[in-house]
Amino acid sequence: METFDDLQNGYYIIQKENGFRFGIDAVLLSDFAKTATGKVMDLCTGTGIIPLLLASKSRADHIDAVEIQPEMAEMAQRSVRYNSLQDKINIKCLDLKDASKIYQKSTYDCVTVNPPYMRTGSGLLNETDGKTISRHEVKCTLEDVIKASSKLLKPHGKLFMVHRPSRLGDIFALMREYKLEPKIMRLVAPLSGKEPNMVLVCGIKSAKSDLKIIPTLFVYNVDGSYTKEIDEIYGR
Repeated sequence: METFDDLQNGYYIIQKENGFRFGIDAVLLSDFAKTATGKVMDLCTGTGIIPLLLASKSRADHIDAVEIQPEMAEMAQRSVRYNSLQDKINIKCLDLKDASKIYQKSTYDCVTVNPPYMRTGSGLLNETDGKTISRHEVKCTLEDVIKASSKLLKPHGKLFMVHRPSRLGDIFALMREYKLEPKIMRLVAPLSGKEPNMVLVCGIKSAKSDLKIIPTLFVYNVDGSYTKEIDEIYGR
C-alpha cells in the first residue's frame, strides 16, 4: 500500500507504507544544501524526497535525479507529475555509476546524495529487497558515489552529502582522491551529551584545503521535544 504524504512545503510525496521511507537525514541534507543554485543532480534519490524539498528550499534552476530501483524511481516520477514539477525535476531509473555516460560530465553546479550507509559484510542480505538496497552498499559503494559526483560536477561545483560519522575517514580520503576538497562539516547528535550519529559534509571540486566545522546540530531537547533549530528546519 502507498501513502500520500504532505511535505509542508506545498508539495506531496508518494511512498510505500511498509517500504523504505525518507527520514530526518533527508530533511537535514536538503536544509544543508539549500544554498544550491543552477543545475543540480541528486544521486540515490529514492522516492525523490531531496528534489521535492530543494524545489522549494533552494534556488536551483533544474534538478536531475537518478535511482537504481525501478519501483522507487517510478514513485518519484509520479510525485513529480502530481506536483506539476516536470519542468523543474527529471527522475531517471539509472545506476549512478552510469550517470556520467547519460548526463554530460562537468556540467552540474551541485550534487546531493543520501547514500547507503552500511558496508556489506559477511551477513546474509536479500540483495533484491528495497530496504536493503537503500541502507547497504549492495548496488553502490561510497567510492562509487564520490567518483560519480566528481565526474558530474563543474570545477568548483559542490557536493552535499549526509552519512555516518564512523565513515568520515573514508569520506575525506575518497573525496581528496577524486579532487573533491572537504570544506564544511557538521555533526548531528540526538541530544546534548550523546554521541553524533550523522554527519553533513560539503566538498568543492578542485578547491584549496580549508575545512570549516560548524557547531553540532542537536535534534532533541532533554524533555524529548525537538530543538528550536530542528523545528525551523521542518518549518514548524
